[in-house]
Amino acid sequence: MEFSKKDLEQIQGHNLSLAQIEKQLENFKIGFPFVNLEKPAVIGDGILQVEESKVIDYVNAFENYASCASLVKFVPASGAATRMFKDLYDFKSSFDSSKNSLEDFPAVKEVIDNIKQFAFYESLLPLGIEKAIEEKNYLKIVELILEDKGLSYGQSPKATIVFHKYDDEVRTSFEEHLVEAAKYCLNDKKEVKLHFTISGNHQEKFSALLEKVKAKYEERFSCTYEIEFSEQKSSTDTVAVYLDNSLVRDNEGNIVFRPAGHGALIENLNEINADIVFIKNIDNVIHDKYKEITYKYKKILAGILVTLKKEVDSYLNIISKQSFDESILSKIKLFCRNNLLIELKDLSSFRDFEEYRNYLLSVLNKPIRVCGMVKNEGQPGGGPFWIRKENGELSLQIVESAQVDMKNEKQKEIFNNSTHFNPVDLVCLIKNFKGEKFELTDFVDYNTGFITEKSQQAHKIKVQELPGLWNGSMANWITIFVQVPLETFTPVKTINNLLDKGHNPF
Repeated sequence: MEFSKKDLEQIQGHNLSLAQIEKQLENFKIGFPFVNLEKPAVIGDGILQVEESKVIDYVNAFENYASCASLVKFVPASGAATRMFKDLYDFKSSFDSSKNSLEDFPAVKEVIDNIKQFAFYESLLPLGIEKAIEEKNYLKIVELILEDKGLSYGQSPKATIVFHKYDDEVRTSFEEHLVEAAKYCLNDKKEVKLHFTISGNHQEKFSALLEKVKAKYEERFSCTYEIEFSEQKSSTDTVAVYLDNSLVRDNEGNIVFRPAGHGALIENLNEINADIVFIKNIDNVIHDKYKEITYKYKKILAGILVTLKKEVDSYLNIISKQSFDESILSKIKLFCRNNLLIELKDLSSFRDFEEYRNYLLSVLNKPIRVCGMVKNEGQPGGGPFWIRKENGELSLQIVESAQVDMKNEKQKEIFNNSTHFNPVDLVCLIKNFKGEKFELTDFVDYNTGFITEKSQQAHKIKVQELPGLWNGSMANWITIFVQVPLETFTPVKTINNLLDKGHNPF
């Protein structure tokens, strides 16, 4: 494909190279390989179920480690909440009072019937919500929630939407993350560090909200917040193509670039310098009434992580510094099999001891993540699986449906038999046994992106997503799956979710 001087300048402006664009175009032509599912990860075979007798040990292990460690909570929070209000937008565009009744739109009816239960209701009072309710002006009610003349929630980041109501205040999801972090990300200097990935056009709203609430929560929790914001890097953008694989261009002939999904955030995560990073989505927060179980399991996951890290590091120090006998090797193999669920190759498979040492280092000297998993109750999305890699080895991975060949009945059956769901509840260690930060992009499986079709101005186009943050981007990490209670997973995917018990307990 020929590129003009203008194209090359545009590519360079995105901090991309021509070779990267050509690789993206090749991906559209040949596609990404599907993963090879071996079996679902289940309790006792890939997923750890924490024994109650070990809870205090894990909590203590984390708290002892945290007293002298750097901790960060990483929250993907980019994008507007448009999808959260999809039902309201559909209603607004199609409701005709002469043809429709509210019953024709059950999701919207639930919102309107329960409008006073939403934590943001009081913000609607000065905007005329009571009159709209009295007159049964349903379109007006919806517009007051969505549009600029009202709360402008349709164009707001989900982080700035009021989620929860308390006796003397209301809180946005952004504030709930500040509250949570103060309970498990507090270091010995009384500092609480959070990193939010945001869209550049929302920076002003985030900054204004932070300035408004920061002092209040610092006083409440006797801490100092250090908040960082970052944008998804333009160098992770990808081109789009039509179905014939020709480049999509705008009306002025410019190449159309698109953000390449949450997998691009591995670049943002890679710039964080911390011992432990907690990762949780912006909308997965819960009312104070139920937060204790969240705090408990965050510390359990982190305790499992630091316990494993301590032993991994001890073996890495032995492997890297000295020769070791068969008894030490047996202990390493047993630890890997029982604790990391990794089956090590035998020494006999290698030419000499030095080659085997390098192999052991390559297996163990990696970032480690402990991932909470909830029982699957029909949520759409990825889950924990054993996959068979190209070299024949088994590997624990979080797998999305788009990565699976659903036309293959066996693969489809394995995917559908998954017992657990990925709630995006991760605790990560991103430094090696020498205390040096890993280069996280070295551990990405770049073959795990995927291509989907979308519509743009009446045209069908293909778009490409980079390997997801918690699947392909972390494919070559040491991975541990742990069952966590369903109560710790309370995402707000639609406005109606704010009426659920975890968000509205009154």
